[in-house]
Amino acid sequence: MALRHAVLAALLDGEYSGYQLAKAFDVGVANFWHALPQQLYVELARLEKDGLVAGRQVVQETRPNKRVFRVTEAGLAELEQFAAAVSKPSFIRDDLLVKVQAADHVGTGPVIEQLDERAAAAQAKIELFGELLRQMRGDVDEEEFLRRGDRIGPYLTCLRGLAFEQGHRDWCVRIADVLRQRDAQAGIAPAQAARKATPLPGVLPGRAPRTLPRQP
Repeated sequence: MALRHAVLAALLDGEYSGYQLAKAFDVGVANFWHALPQQLYVELARLEKDGLVAGRQVVQETRPNKRVFRVTEAGLAELEQFAAAVSKPSFIRDDLLVKVQAADHVGTGPVIEQLDERAAAAQAKIELFGELLRQMRGDVDEEEFLRRGDRIGPYLTCLRGLAFEQGHRDWCVRIADVLRQRDAQAGIAPAQAARKATPLPGVLPGRAPRTLPRQP
């Protein structure tokens, strides 16, 4: 997937200026495709040059004029071709998971603290997604909206974002609790957990690992 496809999909909701597009990405699209505002402006220019979006000038009396963009028929054809292509499997690359992987050999205090921070951040996103979903469906029941809603795509991607953040929060809370319980069973106080380190196999505490003699 390229950024252009995410931009085209976002523009299906109507005409957006570059600023409005950046806001749309920040609120909803960012849960599956992150892009900086500068990247969006550059991509809009490329899409217009390629004929996949069309821009027009909007004159504003009290504010500076702006350009708004919409998807063209060529842009819809590009999305149609993209939707029919095979999707690549997604993957996770997360530095916090590396730290948890090493938790048996490093101090767990900072790792637990970061897990708590991630859980709090995930909870904030859960609340944001919940409010966004309520705004999208209005007074309609969710199941009814899923059956009859006019524009269902953004709702479905927000449901995915909500589920991801819920799972991420629950995992962080559980792992932080596991590490705290293990430290408590080992008699390690929270202050000591930041300094705890389990030696590698074959290395005694306080002693540098043996090195192999150099070959002559």
